[in-house]
Amino acid sequence: MKKKFGQNFLKDDSIPRKIVERAAILEDSLVIEVGPGAGVLTKVLAEKAKQVLCYEIDIELEDVLAHQFIGYDNISIIYDDFLKRDVQADLKRYSYSHLYLIANLPYYITTPIITKVIEDAVPVEKMVVMVQKEVAYRFSAKPKSKDYSSLTVFLNYYFDIQNEFEVSRNCFIPKPNVDSMIVSFRKKQELLPVSHLSFFFQLVRDSFRFKRKMLRNNLKNYNLTVIAQVLEKYHLNLSVRAEELPLEVFVAMSNCLSSKN
Repeated sequence: MKKKFGQNFLKDDSIPRKIVERAAILEDSLVIEVGPGAGVLTKVLAEKAKQVLCYEIDIELEDVLAHQFIGYDNISIIYDDFLKRDVQADLKRYSYSHLYLIANLPYYITTPIITKVIEDAVPVEKMVVMVQKEVAYRFSAKPKSKDYSSLTVFLNYYFDIQNEFEVSRNCFIPKPNVDSMIVSFRKKQELLPVSHLSFFFQLVRDSFRFKRKMLRNNLKNYNLTVIAQVLEKYHLNLSVRAEELPLEVFVAMSNCLSSKN
């Protein structure tokens, strides 16, 4: 186990089965797993999915996993950094009707992995991942809560997010310093219409730049007259903080600002 790769291996066999149960894998499915580790979850995935594609950065696990997966002809492993791969190109080797990402994600690169899936347009319809519990709360936070952030807005634009169940730190070797949470991300069938996506996300980031500041201060370089007009429709004003605004208000501000430029 290597600290630099954030490796903590599950020792409780019931957890992988519970993860796969919550994933509800359909027939003719390809599952992407990032960081199979010792292969405990991978084997359970292989029982349900047509094919499992693993990405493992630690090449020293190659012999271990080869031994673990004897008799499994539907598991393939790419020994490389998932964040550097052209995943779309990798997927062209497979035929499937449904695509999932199911994994116990390394805590230190949880957000970059999920962001890559979005930005590279990897066509997953669902992700079920284990993440640090505190991070899970940020992913699924609601407006007016302390965990609500620009990351929350970004992820909730694309997915319906739900915390499924907690996993104790005692279920791992070595035992991490934090508990974990299984989180499901279901791709939204219809996205809210946004005129300019890059502008929208920049606006969201700027809105949260100083979390305790009012919107008029964080967005002073934008057209505050237009923003005030949008907020008024939602019975709000420029004294509001970003953490109080739901996704649809950010979308409305972005679209109105874009139309004025």
